[in-house]
Amino acid sequence: MKTKTNIKLPLTTEEKASLRQQKIRIADLAGYATYQIEAILQVPTARAKEIYALATFQSIPSIGIKFAEDLVFLGFYSLDEFREKDGAKLFDAYEQKVGYWVDPCVEDQFRLIVYFARTFDTTKTWWDFTDDRKKFRAEHGYPRNRPQKAWFEVFGNE
Repeated sequence: MKTKTNIKLPLTTEEKASLRQQKIRIADLAGYATYQIEAILQVPTARAKEIYALATFQSIPSIGIKFAEDLVFLGFYSLDEFREKDGAKLFDAYEQKVGYWVDPCVEDQFRLIVYFARTFDTTKTWWDFTDDRKKFRAEHGYPRNRPQKAWFEVFGNE
């Protein structure tokens, strides 16, 4: 898998220093296994899993740090976990967990990550899934228990 160079990670000063000392770029972390990140950064396994997940998810075209953090928030740490998932169901579960409905483009990102986990096709971006999402939602709608408030009502005009 080709590694993106604009991967952002919430690394500590010590973790950044360790990477510099070993001449490893942040973007290269997606190519290391969790146990290797643990050894390179001298961090606990849980922290290495998080770093690996954030780097790996951002290696997918058009996926940034915020969505990568959302995936970790949902308990995902590898692409393998998405192969048998459904992007629309992941989106619905995400809205339930956060307690408000989110921008529809987030569903497109869920659809992209499922697609990418199955194909490793780097030619698609999240907006390539917008038409599929619109068609699906026109046909199936949203769950009855969808949260009532929208993200912009919760957070205002951030």
